[in-house]
Amino acid sequence: MSKQKTLGGSFSLFGKGLHTGLPLTVTFQPAPENHGYKIQRIDLEGQPIIEAIAENVIDTSRGTVVAKGEARCSTIEHGMAALYAMGVDNCLITVNGPEFPILDGSSILYVENIRKVGIVEQSAPKDYYIIKKKVEFKDEATGSSIVILPDDDFSITAMIAFDSQILNSQFATLDNMDNFAEEIASARTFVFVREIEPLLKAGLIKGGDLDNAIVIYENQIPQESLDKLADTMHVERKDATQLGYINDRPLVWRNEPARHKLLDIIGDMALIGKPIKGRIIATRPGHTINNKFARQMRREIRAHKIQAPHYDPNDTPLMDVRRIRELLPHRYPMQLVDKVVEMGADYIVAVKNVTSNEEFFQGHFPGEPVMPGVLQIEAMAQSGGLLVLNSIEEPERWSTYFLRIDDVKFSRKVVPGDTLVFRVELIAPIRHGISTMRGFAFVGETVVTEATFTAQIQKNK
Repeated sequence: MSKQKTLGGSFSLFGKGLHTGLPLTVTFQPAPENHGYKIQRIDLEGQPIIEAIAENVIDTSRGTVVAKGEARCSTIEHGMAALYAMGVDNCLITVNGPEFPILDGSSILYVENIRKVGIVEQSAPKDYYIIKKKVEFKDEATGSSIVILPDDDFSITAMIAFDSQILNSQFATLDNMDNFAEEIASARTFVFVREIEPLLKAGLIKGGDLDNAIVIYENQIPQESLDKLADTMHVERKDATQLGYINDRPLVWRNEPARHKLLDIIGDMALIGKPIKGRIIATRPGHTINNKFARQMRREIRAHKIQAPHYDPNDTPLMDVRRIRELLPHRYPMQLVDKVVEMGADYIVAVKNVTSNEEFFQGHFPGEPVMPGVLQIEAMAQSGGLLVLNSIEEPERWSTYFLRIDDVKFSRKVVPGDTLVFRVELIAPIRHGISTMRGFAFVGETVVTEATFTAQIQKNK
């Protein structure tokens, strides 16, 4: 099982804000397990902390802006993308102003510094949300859409289209986050010349220049007008007859704008709050639809807070009936685990096929056979016993016994023909032969039973 990760040390980056033009310092620091991403405004009274989640986004017009009360922070997406793509789960970010510095308009400086300080593995498991069916969000007004499909890892394809003779249609794909640093991180933000004057009038891009953005000049305007824009932005004047890309360094890739849109998607998906296993296909993406989709994903996660383990009946089990009988003393009709399909240091996934021949169905109930809830809990405990006994010598000389059962919930009936898949995990280290575990039983994707139980491992007399 993958573990959560944080930074191996702190690093700071300095620069001006894209929208405010202010000199800014942002510092990325290690954070404890299950902390997530949090942004602290150290320049404000009380140094308020903003949780970097999709529901806290208050503006997406020219970047992603999060807020809590009066505290807000914008242009966070490039830093978030670097953390997420590099596998950092927990980080406290402090900033001394209302936005992250724009730097060169990409994520590369964040990536380089993350590599410099290193990444440290933590003890808690990384809590992936696994996409098991298609999820889609469409904006009919703009023609934008984001679809996420089942996949073994997290991957993205971004397709962009503009009514422009310079930048019309492009796409970019990232099949593996391990390649983010080399294939995506250096892609810079971009803006059309026709957008600059309205942005300036709105009080934005005060820190914009040709070092932190690609400027696309597609429709010729009078030389006087172009000169005026250049002077306002404090950049070198350009020839108004020369259409194309205006920037101080050439494009890194021909499809750099599409790659930057992909970078933005990663930064906005980081606000889902969990790493995802699935493939995103985004058409005409932007921060607005990215955030709407991230919010939808958070609703999906809340609705399926506990996900069923992956179970393929075609896979060879880790433990079959013979191995189970070597570890457990239970025999028919009380052996309630048929096989073990997955196991880690602190968790186990086991299976019970519920058939109409179960002895208990004769009396529970003759006209409507239902598996007793107490036997479902017993099967969970046997699964947990297999986890513990598999790690000790001479397991046949030991047995596990219930000490207590808490927080039991039954969500639906278990009937003949159901396949119960149990996931049981240790929630505290075993001490003095006493183990506390949390168990869930699934039929398909549905949790049918859950419980916390404490057991004692005792040597047989």
